[in-house]
Amino acid sequence: MGLEKIEEYKRRLGMTTAELAEKSGVPKGTLDKILSGVTKDPKLETLKAIARVLGCTLDDFDDVHQKRTIEPTYEDTKKLIARNGKKMTTEQKMELIKLLSEIN
Repeated sequence: MGLEKIEEYKRRLGMTTAELAEKSGVPKGTLDKILSGVTKDPKLETLKAIARVLGCTLDDFDDVHQKRTIEPTYEDTKKLIARNGKKMTTEQKMELIKLLSEIN
């Protein structure tokens, strides 16, 4: 199973392991073990809780289906900016606006 995808989705959303633990109800220690590969076969309910928070399905964790390109949605982008916007300088925000306006 492609559990390394959890880290990818988490990173894409700009989410920390602590935030994922809090939102999913999965203890941070359990998440750390899953993300480090110590736990290779986590409980189904644990994976469902993680997937729900990351906005994906259990199929997204399946290595067989990983050939498709995963593109962030508008909501993903909005959440990322909202979560990290306070840390950005005005210059960084303007650069982001410029980049986003060029995409069409």
